[in-house]
Amino acid sequence: MKKKLISVILASALTVGLLSACGSDSSKDNDANSKIDTTETGSNTTKSDTSSAPVSVTLNEVAHSIFYAPMYVAIENGYFEEEGIDLTLVTGFGADKVATAVVSGDADIGFMGSESSIYIYHQNPDDYLVNFAQLTQRAGNFLVSRKPVENFQWDDLKGSYVLGGRAGGMPEMVFEFILKKHNIDPTTDLTIDQSIDFGSTAAAFTGSSSPADFTVEFEPAATTLEQEGAGYVIASLGEASGYVPYTAYSVKQSYLTEHPDILQAFTNALQKGMDYVQTHTPEEIAKVIQPQFKETALDTITAIVTR
Repeated sequence: MKKKLISVILASALTVGLLSACGSDSSKDNDANSKIDTTETGSNTTKSDTSSAPVSVTLNEVAHSIFYAPMYVAIENGYFEEEGIDLTLVTGFGADKVATAVVSGDADIGFMGSESSIYIYHQNPDDYLVNFAQLTQRAGNFLVSRKPVENFQWDDLKGSYVLGGRAGGMPEMVFEFILKKHNIDPTTDLTIDQSIDFGSTAAAFTGSSSPADFTVEFEPAATTLEQEGAGYVIASLGEASGYVPYTAYSVKQSYLTEHPDILQAFTNALQKGMDYVQTHTPEEIAKVIQPQFKETALDTITAIVTR
């Protein structure tokens, strides 16, 4: 079970300042966190080193998903406090919104698809975004069918209607990459609906008027659809795509230059979360991150982590 989790969730070791933009995008649980409020509340865990005041850091995440378990482990186990960081977690619901928050100064760090830094570089070359750490190296979403599908093949999508992601975002690009790998033209062989807001596709899929045959969902939405009898998980996009620089942490170039110590401390805390995930069972991981997903049952969280 542990190997399954690592293969889907974990990225290679985190390092500060490796990825540059020039060289180189849910659940309703977002308001239910014990140590971090995903709207505007900082952590309440006591900092282990009281020799200096903690530094306030606002992190804007693209989505609040169990897929990002190492980050929530770092929050719930107090690893950010140990590194002298008073973290405020905000959910942006889309990489475009996260990038805007970082560029405007509403957030210090953005957590989103690595492609966003490239878009921002072309828009704001004077103070572009830099990807300084990576968390996931595979897609964390799943293809969900309205009806059971035996022995699913990607060719089964031909002629179908699929609820996809935002054009130009990492989830949609990875989905189209998979289709092309299987000689399926995303523009002519099927219909991909990209008009629905991020985080609303599951609700749209269950609507009585929805024409969709399939939807692409993150967790816990994918498992929730299964539990409600509204859909069936038939494929993992992470397994189908292989390794990709899926989600990364980004800051403005100016912030990287002015606060390298903060970013190193932030990365250290994330590494501790990754180490915990590598050395603990899905049951233990689920118990730690449950406060981040209070509306999701513990056994469901455990099943998702195991998946």
